Amino acid sequence: MYADAAGYRRLPGWQRYAVRVHAFAAQHPDAALALEAAAVIHGLPWFGEAAMIHVHDPDRTHSGRFGDVVVHTSEAHRSLVRVGGLLVTSMLDTVVDLVRVLPHAQALAVLDSALSSAQGGPLRLAEIRECASARPGTRGTRRERWAWERADPRSESPAESISRTVIEWWGFEAPDLQRTFRYEGVEDRVDFFFASRGVIGEVDGWGKYRFEDPERAAELLRAEKRREDRLRRHRHPFARWELGDAWRADPLRMALSAAGVPRIRPAEIMMLGTLQDRRRQLIPRPHVARARETPRFA
Repeated sequence: MYADAAGYRRLPGWQRYAVRVHAFAAQHPDAALALEAAAVIHGLPWFGEAAMIHVHDPDRTHSGRFGDVVVHTSEAHRSLVRVGGLLVTSMLDTVVDLVRVLPHAQALAVLDSALSSAQGGPLRLAEIRECASARPGTRGTRRERWAWERADPRSESPAESISRTVIEWWGFEAPDLQRTFRYEGVEDRVDFFFASRGVIGEVDGWGKYRFEDPERAAELLRAEKRREDRLRRHRHPFARWELGDAWRADPLRMALSAAGVPRIRPAEIMMLGTLQDRRRQLIPRPHVARARETPRFA
């Protein structure tokens, strides 16, 4: 499969991975996609450009790697389903698999997404835990227990899940999620509310402003400004950040501290360090473009 090299490289990493997965699936329609590759098809979160395309093959006796394709086998049963004509491990099995292998914050984002009706998640925590408990082996089970204790179906985006994790690891008080305020005859819902100081926290996702439609974008930005002014009039300090601020950790800490959110316990420095875990991602190498070059997906 071939793609225009310049256009392909302009894509963000997560979209490049989706292109690779769909290219592989087009060439191998009977292969059962798993892990991050299955997440692409199920609409679960994945982060950056995953290094490997993962396939589940219950008939193999040993797992193996072929270029950037890893074929897994396992004693544990995986249900296979077709989604849009593509064969994948079920969402339930995919979530359990990912929670066991991803870094903590990413694992929680996947779990929240599978539970959150706002994100289209159809699963319940009890059935995910039941599936996990039936799996043999102990690899990743400590991470599972950590995620079970923190899963929250109220989370409306991966950015909220990642942010919530970083807030905990910095030692800030636990926020309430999706708190609704009724002021001046208007109902406003916020991402995070820190009750002890009345602070509102918002993680910005710029996609909601629809910048491809300038008039609509301007309207949404004006509405957001009026909303924030209304909440500030009622003495709610604001802290705003983006997903990238949460990944870097320190900008989120500074935003919350500036707004007056108290830290009630010591920071978990080792856990904050896991935010930089890129072992499952493709690390881009410097490249000099050549005329008419096209990447090949085998």
